Amino acid sequence: MYTTALTFKLRPGCYAEYKKAHDELWPGIAAQMRDEGVHMIIYEFENRLFLHAEAPSQEYYERSQAGEETARWHAYMATLMETDAEGNSIVEDLEVAFVFGRFADE
Repeated sequence: MYTTALTFKLRPGCYAEYKKAHDELWPGIAAQMRDEGVHMIIYEFENRLFLHAEAPSQEYYERSQAGEETARWHAYMATLMETDAEGNSIVEDLEVAFVFGRFADE
């Protein structure tokens, strides 16, 4: 099993739109993640988002994040998140600090 954790920051005042977009996740995006066996949860704290995802392998996860529709989704999300000079969302990998239970068995 592959797991990943990322953090990124929303622009001020964008949480409601971000939440609504994810509550109404585009069907093609949901199907692609489901087809690749991806499970994901995103937490929010003071406009900082924390994503945790699991997939059968890194390859499956990467496939779930590929394609034209996903590129459009990421471009839309970039309008709600802090971005770099090129307009790409600033996404930071989180380092594993502690592992317990089923995550430790992998």
